[in-house]
Amino acid sequence: MERLMQRVGLAQKAIGKLLELSCKKDYTEIERDALIQRFEFSYELIWKCAKDYLRVHDGIDSASPRRVIRDCREVGILDEQEVKLALQMSDDRNLTVHTYDEAFAEVLAGRISDYAVFLHTWLERIMEELCLR
Repeated sequence: MERLMQRVGLAQKAIGKLLELSCKKDYTEIERDALIQRFEFSYELIWKCAKDYLRVHDGIDSASPRRVIRDCREVGILDEQEVKLALQMSDDRNLTVHTYDEAFAEVLAGRISDYAVFLHTWLERIMEELCLR
C-alpha cells in the first residue's frame, strides 16, 4: 500500500505538470518535445499506479500496461470507450520510445491534451476508490 500511495503522489504531480503544459495552443519544438516527455512519464506513472491498485485492492496481478487497462475495465474503473482511448495512448507512448518521427510528434502533441484529461480522470477514480479525495 505504501508503494501505491507514493505512486499516487508522484502521478498527481506529473499529471498536473502535463495538464499545465497541454493547455498551450502553439508549441515551439522544445515545448512540444517537453510535452511528449511529460506525457511519457505521466503515462508510466498512471499505469503503474493502476497496477498497484489492482494488486492491493482486487488481488489482480497484471504484468503489462495493456493488461492493466483491460483489468481496470473489469473492476469498473474504466468504461469501454476509455479503454479504447487508453489502448491508443499506450500504442502512442510505445511509438515515442522506439522511434522518433517529426510528423508523428506533431500528431501526438495534438492528442496529448485529451490524454492529459483522461490520465487525470483515471487517477481521480483510483483515488476515489482509495478514499483519498
